[in-house]
Amino acid sequence: MRQTRALGRIGCLFGLLLAAPLAQSASKPVEVDVVMVDYSFEPDHLTLRQGVLYQLHLENHGNETHEFTAPVFFATATIDNSNVLDNKGSEITLQPGEKKDVFLTPHKPGRYDLRCADHDWYGMVGGITVK
Repeated sequence: MRQTRALGRIGCLFGLLLAAPLAQSASKPVEVDVVMVDYSFEPDHLTLRQGVLYQLHLENHGNETHEFTAPVFFATATIDNSNVLDNKGSEITLQPGEKKDVFLTPHKPGRYDLRCADHDWYGMVGGITVK
């Protein structure tokens, strides 16, 4: 009888250990909102943590097309919905009034450039830090 209970407890523990990675992979992403206006990002700097799943919610409140251009950052992250990326995976393009979400997990700590490819000359630049 004691052996049966012990085996049952071991089976339960084994089941919990197997379920732990599934629970982590099914975790809800951390939401980060970025608004594009003519001619800035709000906020203009993002601080993200390595290995954390994020949902970047981008909105273009400007009157012109804007890009969230960060090729080096995107290259070092896992992008779950890469179909949202344009220009060989280097940016996300939004028309006026458009909203897009990108689900990503940063992997490499560092500082990354963020800019609007069409308006960086006008000061539409920022940065991304991964810790």
